[in-house]
Amino acid sequence: MQQRIIGLIGGMSWESSAEYYRIINQETHRRLGGVHSARSLLWSVDFDEIKQLQHAGEWDKLADVMKTAALHLERGGADFIVLCTNTMHRLADAITSSVSIPLLHIADPTAERIKAAGFRRVGLIGTAFTMEQDFYKGRLQAKHGLEVIVPDAADRQMVHDVIYKELVLGTINAKSREAYRAIIARLIQKGAEAVILGCTEIMLLVSEEDSAVPLFDTTTIHAIAAVDHALGA
Repeated sequence: MQQRIIGLIGGMSWESSAEYYRIINQETHRRLGGVHSARSLLWSVDFDEIKQLQHAGEWDKLADVMKTAALHLERGGADFIVLCTNTMHRLADAITSSVSIPLLHIADPTAERIKAAGFRRVGLIGTAFTMEQDFYKGRLQAKHGLEVIVPDAADRQMVHDVIYKELVLGTINAKSREAYRAIIARLIQKGAEAVILGCTEIMLLVSEEDSAVPLFDTTTIHAIAAVDHALGA
C-alpha cells in the first residue's frame, strides 16, 4: 500500500507531539502489520516563542510562523498537514491559504466521533484561547451542530495555568488531576453528556477513569484520523 505522507506541525508542545508520533506509528503498524510505520515529516517549532506570542496577542506573527512551517512541509513532500495542537487551529485558514495541500482540522474528526456516539451537548476544556474564543467552539456548533459548554472563569484559568505551567513541561501533578476532575464534574452538572479534552497535553493528566461521562481525547482522535487519511480510509 502506498501511504500518503503526513506533514506534522509540532512542538506545541513537544510532549504532545511525541504522543502524535507514537500513536500514528502504532496505529499504522496495527493496520498494516509487519514492521510498517508511517511515512511522515515533522516541522517542530520552539514553543517558548509560540507561548510568548500567544499571550501577547501577536496572532499575525504566529500566522507567519505557521505558514512557514506548512510551506516547509509541502516542499518536503507532505500530502496533507496535521497541526498538532488545538489552540493554533485559530490560524487554520492562514495555513490552508498558504499551501495547496489540505489541513486535517482537529475539530472535525473529534466532532464526528462525538456525533457517532450519540452526544450533542459537550463540555470543552483546553487553553483559555480555545475555551473563550470562537474559532473552535464556533466550528463545533456551526459545522457539526454540537452544543458546547465551557467552565466558568475561575475554572478556565485553572485549566489554562496547568497546561502552560505544568503539562507542556511534562509535569504531572496529582493535585492538578484532582482539580481537573472537579472541573469536569461541574461541566457534567451543567449538562455535558461528554467532555472534549481540547488541548493536546491534557491526555497526559486525565483519562476515562477521571470522569463520569466519556472523554474525547483530541490527540488520539486527530492522530488516528491522520492514519485514516494517509491510508485512504
